[in-house]
Amino acid sequence: MKNNNILEYLGKKVLNGKLIEKEEAILLDQRIQSKDLVSFFEMSNRIRQEYFDHSIKFCAITNAKSGLCSEDCSFCAQSLHHHAKINCYPFLEKEQILQRAAQAKKMMAHCFSLVTSGGKTESRKKIDRIVPVIKDIRKHFPSFFCAASLGIISYQNLLRLKEAGLQRYHHNLETSESFFPKVCTTHIYSQRIETIKATQKAGLQICSGGVFGIGETSLQRIELAFALRDLEVDCIPINFLHPIKGTQCQGKKMMAPLQALKTIALFRFILPTANIQVCGGRQITLRSLQSWIFPAGANGLMVGNYLTTKGDPWEKDKTMVYDLGFTIFDTHSKN
Repeated sequence: MKNNNILEYLGKKVLNGKLIEKEEAILLDQRIQSKDLVSFFEMSNRIRQEYFDHSIKFCAITNAKSGLCSEDCSFCAQSLHHHAKINCYPFLEKEQILQRAAQAKKMMAHCFSLVTSGGKTESRKKIDRIVPVIKDIRKHFPSFFCAASLGIISYQNLLRLKEAGLQRYHHNLETSESFFPKVCTTHIYSQRIETIKATQKAGLQICSGGVFGIGETSLQRIELAFALRDLEVDCIPINFLHPIKGTQCQGKKMMAPLQALKTIALFRFILPTANIQVCGGRQITLRSLQSWIFPAGANGLMVGNYLTTKGDPWEKDKTMVYDLGFTIFDTHSKN
């Protein structure tokens, strides 16, 4: 089957509401070369338009507790096992978090997420500290989709957070199961799966994706995409490696911009109805091709700063979206 034929066949299959098989995704990845990428993006853009029209979602996070993490994830500057120079601090005061939520609202973020470093959030003391913050975010910013990323967590604690007003929990798989042991040795992949399933059991939406360019193969990226599809995640954050000095990934060669865009397009083919948000590392990986993330299939991006690195001024992202003729999904206009 010729490249154009396989694109047309699989594109029509997805547009007709069917899902492609893993073997088809692998064949598509193998067949699509640099000269075929424009056609590939045209089809992934059609799929995005079919399910999300011309609306782009902004999300924002706040690093509410930074550094001193006991896990050894190879790419992470917050790990105690690394020597990255970052700003470490305990859980922020509630007033500081609310100020950051107000900034996120000005940036037209529809979702605001509270992120803490550390592999687990299980102690009653930690949950007791987080619950009133969630309640106040919902009270003062009812138009936000309220989310949190607190590491491995139990079903019972997820229920407490939901009762406080939490709507979505973020917990990345990070990479494929086959590659995960090369990324992290302080916990196992099944613990991440269990957290995702506990989140769904608690009645919360799940946001889960990964980091790309950390040494995985294209086949392992596809493996991750199908794992996320099997778990029926609602939102997929796509991050690209930002090699930070002092981490295991320092000096690692970054993905080429077109390879990063091809990854987004593959994820759109495999997960046509999921929200695909492009997040950390997009500036340094995509460089002048950042605006191509939408034709490649993404329907959202993270605005503002990331956990330990700076993002672009949000006005730049807003201009990029408007210049392409898109609208921004704005939940705050009536508030």
